[in-house]
Amino acid sequence: MHKEIKTPWGVIFPQVSLFPILYLLFIYGFVYILPYGRDLIGISWFDWLRSEDGPLEWFQFIEYAISSILALLIYVRTKKKKNINSIIWLLIVFLSFVIAGEEISWGERITGIGINSISDINVQGETNFHNLPFFHNYLLDPIFEISCIFLGWFGWRKFKNIKAFPSKDLSLYFLFVALFYFYFDLSWASTTQQIRNDQEIFEFLLSTGIFLHCYQNFKKLDFVGK
Repeated sequence: MHKEIKTPWGVIFPQVSLFPILYLLFIYGFVYILPYGRDLIGISWFDWLRSEDGPLEWFQFIEYAISSILALLIYVRTKKKKNINSIIWLLIVFLSFVIAGEEISWGERITGIGINSISDINVQGETNFHNLPFFHNYLLDPIFEISCIFLGWFGWRKFKNIKAFPSKDLSLYFLFVALFYFYFDLSWASTTQQIRNDQEIFEFLLSTGIFLHCYQNFKKLDFVGK
């Protein structure tokens, strides 16, 4: 249950987590205009935050890795392994693990060891699959858009009995990501200049939404087990 928010215009009773709004206000209203970044790190604080192999990308790796572990524990604690909820939790285990691996190019960013046959044709020259030309150019953005609309709206609205889908409370973590990618792709097709690619800023919301979903459900299971 979210606390009421008192404003000069009245009291607001939010039904969803407002962290994504506060987070974006902080990034674009504060970090974006921070001075002296180029004097210390060579680029602006904003560009450093959203850069490849930057802080937000590593936070995403950590959140997906932990989410994979939490989802696995939830699956193990579930008695009916063939139940639809159990199957979805197992899918979350797999997808979170894969995405975590992809975020750090399966360890190449740590060890420097990769697979040349993959990195040679990779858009970023790394050992990962989501940046292979066909996937990167044609599939990645639609997958983000469709999956985030499902997680942020369709899942909790149409399948209320399936608790393995994120709840309404977390909807903004996913819908802002879908909105960004839709607008980003639309700018490619427009006659105006393409908008800046701030994907890491928004993808952090996605990983955080998945992490909170897994953490909240793990806490419920842990509480029941006491």
